[in-house]
Parts: sequence; structure tokens; C-alpha cells
Amino acid sequence: MKAFVTGAAGFIGSTLTDRLLDAGSSVMGYDNFSTGRPEFLESARKSGRFDLCEGDLLDLAKLKTAMAGADAVFHLAANADVRHGPEHTRKDLEQNTIGTANVLEAMKECGVRRIAFASTGSVYGEPDVFPTPENAPFPVQTSLYAASKLAAEGLIAAYCEAFGMQSWIFRFVSILGERYTHGHIIDFYRQLTEHPETLRVLGNGKQRKSYLYVQDCVDAILLALERAKAKVNLFNLGTDEYCMVDDSIGWIAGRLGLNPVREYTGGERGWVGDSPFIFLNCSRIRGLGWQPRLSIREGVERTVAYLRENRWVLDARTEAI
Repeated sequence: MKAFVTGAAGFIGSTLTDRLLDAGSSVMGYDNFSTGRPEFLESARKSGRFDLCEGDLLDLAKLKTAMAGADAVFHLAANADVRHGPEHTRKDLEQNTIGTANVLEAMKECGVRRIAFASTGSVYGEPDVFPTPENAPFPVQTSLYAASKLAAEGLIAAYCEAFGMQSWIFRFVSILGERYTHGHIIDFYRQLTEHPETLRVLGNGKQRKSYLYVQDCVDAILLALERAKAKVNLFNLGTDEYCMVDDSIGWIAGRLGLNPVREYTGGERGWVGDSPFIFLNCSRIRGLGWQPRLSIREGVERTVAYLRENRWVLDARTEAI
């Protein structure tokens, strides 16, 4: 297979790229390096089956040129900054929705018929059903990020219907693990390295969240492409558990040998669009034979270990995926 990976220098994208190369595929990576890290591609660059195009999703002409000859697209590039969405309202629209529209148009022009898409569990907003299944009634959207991803999902399904494409859409919980550079763990880790005695926590610490280890995430993506054969295949990806933010603080601080005073900003949400409870029903992907290898706690602790061994990541730009 010749795979085209957007966001190839990102957290999940680079991990997926390495796995595809290990499996014998050829990979064309596409990244604008606004948040991706060249260091994450060091292993891929050693392979004779990896090529890289530095480009933006908004550059449709460059997308078409780079995508030519691909068998499948793995679309992971996006702006994932939920918290600051209201401060730059067009960023989610342009990087997530219009970017996806360009990917689909390039696929149409290049004759590529298969796309795996990184969506988000945030599209469920604040649902009434837990664990939340893929066919849950959709509530009002609570973040610009989730709204842009949901719009992208709709475009993908429509292109599948109109142009005979096939898609695999994955609604992730938050992903953890090696090459992680964006999210609550690095925020807390950075604070604790700067002032170990205190930790500022957005919200009340009681928000209930789900997380998934990055290699488990990639396992699920690759398995779904192999075994799910519908025109539009939709999967939640997460573990069958959740934790409170306070729990993850305890695990992070424990790994660092610290016991900081926690200073809460208050309220059940840390910011606009911060869902107080995320817990997905993942029985559909489990029905294909997938199961995660790590628990949430193990994923958190492995991420902390990675950050301790790779302190340069603390100075990295915010990750997009």
C-alpha cells in the first residue's frame, strides 16, 4: 500500500507513519510543521519507502501533486486547540473543515478511494447517554473544534456517496503516550517543573475524562481498515473506563515524587467547550477483535516517563493532533 498521511510529523501521525513503514507500506507524509516536530520523523526518514512534502491543507494544488499515486489517505492533520477556539474563530473552520474538504477534493482528482479520518469524541457535546455509543442523539455542539470535526465527518460521508469512496471515521478520546506534546499532562508537568509546590487546575478537578494510549489507537485504526467493509465506517476509540482530573494529577505527581497544593479555578468546566464527562461506548471496535493494551493510568504514567526522558518536548510548539 502507498499511504498518504496528513499531519505526518504530529503525535499520532508520526506514530502511524512508523507503523505503516514497519508493515511494509510506502508513505508520503504531508505536514506544514506549524505544530508537527521534525524529530518525530527521524525514524521514518531512514526508510527508503518514506517521502515528505511540506505543505498546508489549504494549498489544494500542492495536495493534489503530493497525493498522486496514493492508495489510501490517513487524514490526521488538524487544529486541536479546543480551549482557545473562541480566540481565533476561523482556525477550526480553515484547518479542520476546509482542510478536509481539500483533502477530499484532492482524492477525487487523484482517484484515491479510501480515507481514514481522525475525528473526536467531542462531537457528542454533553450527551445524556453514558457510555456514549456512535448512534447517540446529537446534542448542541459545545466547541468550535468539535463542530468543525462534525462538519468534516459530514463532508466525508457525502463524498463517499457521491464519488464511490470508502471511509473509516474514528472518534477519539484524548490520546496519550510517546511523542505527546499537547494536553493536560504536559500542562501539569510543565507547571510542576516550574513550581513543584503548587498546581493550578482549571475547573474543580472533578471532570471525568477518558484517555487512550497512542499505540492502542493505531492498532484500532489499522484493524478497522482491514476488517470493516462498509461504505462509511464509524468507530469510537477509547478504553472502557474513565478517571477524574484529580486522579490523573495524583498519578503525575506521584511519578514525580511530588505532592503539590492544588489551586482550583472552580466550576465543572475548565473552559468553554470542556465537557465535564467523556466516556465512549467502544463495543463496535471491540467487536472487530480490538482491545487496548494499557489502562488509563498506565498511559498517563508512560507519558510522564516519556516527558522526563525527552525534556526538549517541553519547549516544543503545541501539537495539532
